[in-house]
Order: sequence, then structure tokens, then C-alpha cells
Amino acid sequence: MSLNLSASDYGSLLFHGNCIACHIETKAVSAPSIMQIKEKYLISFPKKEDFVAYMSEWVQNPKEETSIMLEAVKRYELMPYLHYDLQSLKEISTYIYETDFAKEHKGH
Repeated sequence: MSLNLSASDYGSLLFHGNCIACHIETKAVSAPSIMQIKEKYLISFPKKEDFVAYMSEWVQNPKEETSIMLEAVKRYELMPYLHYDLQSLKEISTYIYETDFAKEHKGH
């Protein structure tokens, strides 16, 4: 049996299977909410390709020096190195860029 997932479904699956443990959609608990992260990244990287590239590369190798969210690093500490491959991180970053988490959260 094979699954035919769209890119959006695959990104959603990866996000909800990995990132949601720390980055809840609308609420900051142990890390900033994904809405806070998306908002900050959109200010710095409004174009999808720039947003996806920077987020993916940063999460692959998180460093305080390259963070655009230093206030979050000070509050929650630096995100740990998680050993994800760059392609999976691009799928997740694309999903984050394309998803309206406020709208999606209202449906829950």
C-alpha cells in the first residue's frame, strides 16, 4: 500500500509529527508558538522561497548568531540540533508559510 500525499499534506504530517511537541500553533509554552515564529519570519522573509530557505537552513543548524528571534532564544533557550534532513525541513517550512494557523486552529 502506498500513500499519495500532496506536498501540503506531507508538510502537515511532518509538522504535526515533529514540531508540534514544542511549537504549539497558537500558544507559547516551552517554545514560541508557530504563529509567533511565522509572523517574525514573514517580516524578515516575505517571499516564500526566502522564508523556506532561511527557516530550513536555520533549523538544520540552529545558532544564536544567526537567529532572527533572539528574544525567544533568551526566553526559551536555543532550539536543539534535531538531525532532520534539509528536504524534510523545506517541506515543513513550506507548510508553515502556506498555513493560516489562526484559521486552522478555530476549526479544532
